[in-house]
Amino acid sequence: MAFALLFDSTHCIGCRACEEGCAGKWNHPYDETIAAEDHLSAHKLTAVQTFQAGGEERYNRRLCMHCEEPTCVSACPVTALEKTAEGPVVYHESRCIGCRYCMQACPFQVPSYEWHKRLPRIKKCDLCIERQTAGQKTACTEACPADATLSGTREEMIAEAKRRIAENPDGYYPHIYGLTEVGGTSVFFLSAVPFEQLGMNTGLPHEALPPLTWRALSAVPGVAAVGSVLLGGIYWITHRREEVAAAEGKEKGR
Repeated sequence: MAFALLFDSTHCIGCRACEEGCAGKWNHPYDETIAAEDHLSAHKLTAVQTFQAGGEERYNRRLCMHCEEPTCVSACPVTALEKTAEGPVVYHESRCIGCRYCMQACPFQVPSYEWHKRLPRIKKCDLCIERQTAGQKTACTEACPADATLSGTREEMIAEAKRRIAENPDGYYPHIYGLTEVGGTSVFFLSAVPFEQLGMNTGLPHEALPPLTWRALSAVPGVAAVGSVLLGGIYWITHRREEVAAAEGKEKGR
């Protein structure tokens, strides 16, 4: 059973309750200044955006798409990102070396970096995997007052999206965004207007991207081998510094 999320922009009222619910789940700050930000960041893992489309104001959300075959996972040299059996792509902070390859690889430009921290880490939505595993809704779903965000199994979300389109064909653009993009994702979008009018990338291939990455890497095995050794060294140095810093902290605290 794989978890997924459906966002229906035709139901969204732009209240940003999903943002606040997400912030609460992650213990991130949330105030009027942060609410006014319309982009993803290390302290804002979902963002509501406003567009003028089809002659009226419409809303859309940004968050991790949790691809079926995530490029961020294939690009990470130390398995800090993992595609779980439950569907969400999760981040293992203790493994991260800060190379930011995932940020470069993501076709949706989702992972954010804690640039302001001494020991920065990547930040991204994890589709509330712990909540969903416990039978709860995602924090954003629970917070939404307008039925614009739903969560459940991937099969349930696809079926619900198809049902909404079938019952109101004149009210929806006839495509479920995320169903085929880059091999499919675990986050789906519905819209009354073409998705590019909501700022979404509609030029993505329908083929999963990691196989393309591996085909490219296989052509330069020497470079890949050298890179692996170099990154392994960087990983050891990074964590050795953390160990030293921790030891120094203990000494000062005595």
